[in-house]
Amino acid sequence: MFRRTKTDETATTTTTAPVKEGGKGRPTPSRKEAEAAARARAKAPRDKKAAKALLREQRASQNAKMREGLKTGDERFLPARDQGKVKRFVRDFVDVRVAMAEFLLPLLVIIMVSQAINPAFANGLWMATILLVTLDTFLMIFKLRREVRRRFPDESHKGVTSYAVLRSLQMRWLRLPKRRVKLGQKLPERY
Repeated sequence: MFRRTKTDETATTTTTAPVKEGGKGRPTPSRKEAEAAARARAKAPRDKKAAKALLREQRASQNAKMREGLKTGDERFLPARDQGKVKRFVRDFVDVRVAMAEFLLPLLVIIMVSQAINPAFANGLWMATILLVTLDTFLMIFKLRREVRRRFPDESHKGVTSYAVLRSLQMRWLRLPKRRVKLGQKLPERY
């Protein structure tokens, strides 16, 4: 008497809800599941040793995510000093050019070795290295400031030059986050 007829059931099952674009990619947990997960998170281990082990495990997983983010350049996992479109542009600006500062460490090793063999040559190489690195760094800073002001007039430019200088001092293959652009590549206009 109060039952639905079969035609009503088939009519309701054939209509589906439209697929939402940009969803979170997983279904919303039920209240029961959410409460169970919250209780599991709130349940602390009874002894200190287990608590320390749990904390160490959580820290290790968080560090692994951050390390992976540094390698891939994923914005979500980068430290605060590397986040933002201005810092992304600075990284690309430094990585697209060859800087003399990249060769500073290998040249210093050569200078130290040659100091024992020929001190006059080592001193001359030392002065030339310092002069070239300084000139190249000032030229890079000048160009970088001009480009950052042009591309990001409304953004904060705080710490941009020191970030660029520190990144240029690192050897190319040791830089983190890893470079996204090739040497000499033209940078995109928008970030």
